[in-house]
Amino acid sequence: MARYIGPKTKKARAFGEAIFGVDKAFEKRKYPPGQHGTGKRRKQKSDYALQLMEKQKAKYTYGVLERQFRNTFKKATSKKGVTGEVLLQLLESRLDNTVYRLGIAPTRRGARQLVSHKHILVNGVVTNVPSSSLKPGDVISVRGKSQANEVIVNSIANKSDVRKWAWLEWNPDRMEGTFLNFPERETIPENINEQLIVELYSK
Repeated sequence: MARYIGPKTKKARAFGEAIFGVDKAFEKRKYPPGQHGTGKRRKQKSDYALQLMEKQKAKYTYGVLERQFRNTFKKATSKKGVTGEVLLQLLESRLDNTVYRLGIAPTRRGARQLVSHKHILVNGVVTNVPSSSLKPGDVISVRGKSQANEVIVNSIANKSDVRKWAWLEWNPDRMEGTFLNFPERETIPENINEQLIVELYSK
């Protein structure tokens, strides 16, 4: 499936935050892209523009394409609970995102590649679909012969303490993590106003 492979810093500047992770180039130029830079006075955005930008931010953050994102939203509306919160929970429960959160890959893009290349197991079974949805109790592990993979080893060595994610548990000796439950909204760190997305799709 096609993915955005354009300039990440330019997108981050458009949204005003480093949505793809640590970005030194973004830190140097936090103003919006464009030849006029900060000198041109920009018009105040309409409600629709703000809603659309929030949806685009969520899509690029989690690496989801338009149709996939819309289907995820439809799935969220069919479940109990606050639609916006359920939407983020479904995005967080994606396999590629969980591999990233566990620190097995340094970025979500890298996590998708590891999953696609069959380096990851779910409950002991090779799973190569990055968008696979996890359920509470699912165990995500690095395939035996992939545990010496330099990218994986370096990422795990450099990862921050995964215990800060209350919905995940990591066993460094077995190189496996457990998806304990769907995260509460306040524990999800992404700066996304999900209510604007709900309003956009409710039009």
